[in-house]
Amino acid sequence: MLHSMTGFGRAEQAVGDKVFLVEVKSLNGKQFDIRITIPSLLKPYEFEIRNMLQEKLVRGSVECIITIKQNGSSRPVTINTELAKAYYQSISDLSTELNLDAAGILSALLKLPDVVTNSTEMLTPTEWEGFKEVLSNAIGLLKQHRAEEGKAMETDLLLRIENILLQQNIIAKLEPLRQQKIRDGLKKVLEENVGKESYDPNRLEQELIYYIEKIDISEEQVRLKNHCDYFRSILVEADESKGKKLSFIMQEIGREINTTGSKAYDSQIQKSVVLMKDELEKAKEQVLNIL
Repeated sequence: MLHSMTGFGRAEQAVGDKVFLVEVKSLNGKQFDIRITIPSLLKPYEFEIRNMLQEKLVRGSVECIITIKQNGSSRPVTINTELAKAYYQSISDLSTELNLDAAGILSALLKLPDVVTNSTEMLTPTEWEGFKEVLSNAIGLLKQHRAEEGKAMETDLLLRIENILLQQNIIAKLEPLRQQKIRDGLKKVLEENVGKESYDPNRLEQELIYYIEKIDISEEQVRLKNHCDYFRSILVEADESKGKKLSFIMQEIGREINTTGSKAYDSQIQKSVVLMKDELEKAKEQVLNIL
């Protein structure tokens, strides 16, 4: 079963006098890349939070936004005076430079990040366990979203591979005709330019065998079929993360299709090669978003 790298999960839960809200979304990416917005209360646990996200989501460009809402009675707060002074100096210099009224700077300072904080900056063990449950729920919803998208992608990829094999069957039927056309064409050229009695038919047959062997596409077609079968077998594997493996197989499929086209020397076979390339490009676009 396939899993997309695209998904979204949102979970909210009250734990004691706090309400934890976690929103996680992911897009496709070559590696695991995360941007996390976290309140100061959870800063001591940031490393553990990142590990949970990476362990569960594996790959993709992930954004996680965590919010804590405080319920119940008001709590004592502390003012970070050193930070407030640093903010004040910058704001005061800017107001002087722009010739602005400096009134109201204090109210602005108190709204700046981390100037006013709760005096109790630690979660209790119960609150931390409760938060981990909220985070796990959000991740679980995102993974469910990924799985649902993956089903649609799997159906589409199977169709693309089936269409490639359909064109391969057409090529297999055209191949004997191609060889005969090559023989007939060379004989015609010789007869028109040299004459029927002026060339050695046995030598011609030897040269034809050598030439046809050089442009033979049977090996490419066998390998193409094997790659397509392997691709389909990977789709049904239990491993969630298989996008990179499928991408590598796509490269091998493309190589066999290109070689077939370069050796074909037949307009009908070239048409099938073009259609196979079109299906392959559509499949590649889907594989880029597979976990």
